[in-house]
Amino acid sequence: MSIQTPLGRVRGYGSAKSGTQHFWYQRMTAVALVPLTLWFVWAVVRYTGAPHAEVMSFLSHPVSGIAMAMFVVVGLVHMLLGAKVVIEDYIHRESTKIALLVLLHFAVFAVALTCVVAVLRILT
Repeated sequence: MSIQTPLGRVRGYGSAKSGTQHFWYQRMTAVALVPLTLWFVWAVVRYTGAPHAEVMSFLSHPVSGIAMAMFVVVGLVHMLLGAKVVIEDYIHRESTKIALLVLLHFAVFAVALTCVVAVLRILT
């Protein structure tokens, strides 16, 4: 039998104070993805079947290259935020949860770095 009050027992088990921040990051990336996705769909439709040199010329323009890099990075961050919530909510074994979160972060970082380097190579 504990001498603590019910309030004393639950103190420290409350919110991690990051839920609201995570919510807003998820919404901000979603809003940023709207124009970026529209631009990306337009670019894919416009350059489908185009010669390689024409596509490379389009992507070597600074605005197009930066937009492509932003689309990839913002999309990956949005995906990371969503996948992180799924792992945290549905994986109950702590060691598996930590391993998956570390793997997720490394995978997102590797894909983002690869894509940004590819876009930078096209821009130069």
